[in-house]
Amino acid sequence: MKFFSTRNTSSSTTFKNVLLNGLAPDGGLYMPEIIPKMHIDFLKAHQHFEELAVSVIHPYTKDQLTLSELTAICEKAFNFPINIKFLNEYDLVLELFHGPTLAFKDFAMQVIARMFAKTLQKKDLKINIITATSGDTGSAAVEAFKGISNVNLYVLYPHERISQIQRKQMTTSNAKNVKVFAVQGTFDDCQLIVKELFADKSLVSDVNLSGVNSINWARILVQIIYYFSAFYQLKDLSAGKLSFSVPTGNFGDAYAGYISKRMGLPINKIIVATNKNDILDRVFKTGVYKCDNVSKTLSPSMDIQVASNFERLLFDLLNNDTKEVRKLMNNLSNKGHFNLEKRILTRISKDFDSGAVTDNDTIATINHFYNERGIVLCPHSAIGVHVAKDFIDTGETVVSLGTAHPAKFKETVERALEVSIPIPPALEAIMEKQESVRVIPPNKNKVAEEIRKSYLKGN
Repeated sequence: MKFFSTRNTSSSTTFKNVLLNGLAPDGGLYMPEIIPKMHIDFLKAHQHFEELAVSVIHPYTKDQLTLSELTAICEKAFNFPINIKFLNEYDLVLELFHGPTLAFKDFAMQVIARMFAKTLQKKDLKINIITATSGDTGSAAVEAFKGISNVNLYVLYPHERISQIQRKQMTTSNAKNVKVFAVQGTFDDCQLIVKELFADKSLVSDVNLSGVNSINWARILVQIIYYFSAFYQLKDLSAGKLSFSVPTGNFGDAYAGYISKRMGLPINKIIVATNKNDILDRVFKTGVYKCDNVSKTLSPSMDIQVASNFERLLFDLLNNDTKEVRKLMNNLSNKGHFNLEKRILTRISKDFDSGAVTDNDTIATINHFYNERGIVLCPHSAIGVHVAKDFIDTGETVVSLGTAHPAKFKETVERALEVSIPIPPALEAIMEKQESVRVIPPNKNKVAEEIRKSYLKGN
């Protein structure tokens, strides 16, 4: 399969380059030439999660990974369960936090790390990976890539804007191939540094720079799978409408749900659930994509104003019109906003809906389901659940994505419930470990210097 940039369809590339490059050379995001359709009978067939994963992924990767190689990767990566918990008859939570770092990012990162390892082994390459994180991506990347030969990983997170446990999962790994930076700013500042590093063509070429943020198509691809898994688990209940409520910051998880619908999954709506940083809710309701200041909330992984993956949706809605995509993205860069035409909003409304939640709503939702059902939700999962209730009709099932284990946000959850919650052994073990992290200003030069130094030392 060929892949194109959202900003230029005149040239194509392979999955290997999509995986290793992360971002297209022109600053756009990679997109496949086609979205393969999967027949409904296949979707209802009895398959294990690993089998579903291989079936979904292989059409996109078969030029680079054989079926047996991909099968081996998926069998090793998915060694943890995916559970569905009923809140009410038509109100469910898909628990995606049973992986090694207790967050949904483990699904994609465990696969991607093995894809990198296999590809680099074949090509005898060394590579430097840079990722910005609002919390869970960084810890999942550190866990997945630590100790992998031929890979150096650099993680940027917003200083004092993530939970203590999220931070410690990144800063206590002691892996020689991992370096962590706390950026004095917001996640958007971290993300901007990554984009500026990729815009430095000499740096990218000199050190083989790559990325594993949700801008990497491989991340989107793997996240599609659990939508298929949820459908299979609920196929006897979802004869009516099935929608998903997705706590959203960078729009990657929600976009994966949209792609799963395009592949044939009978989804009614992807419901985008945001916190006070409600840029996506505003654009879906008004057509105005306008960046405001980033507010610090109880759901820090969603404290984002620039949702990078929205560019992919624009590319789809504008019928692959790269000139128009570039125009809108330039307006965003230069003016901080752009406006969508009414016809685009109409198309969005066929597949998406949205809602925004305050911190008080988040706390109230955590309290309600603990007191009524004995279920503990993390702040992000609570946002998805809160927004979902406005869309549940008789006969329609709404599945909220449970994105992280509540213990990863222990302080917030305990403050909401006024009770102590247990910490899983995997998290408890890191609390007393020594941290290794550098606090830096929101400037790309410090990171670029460190990458060049490490690369030269390694070679």
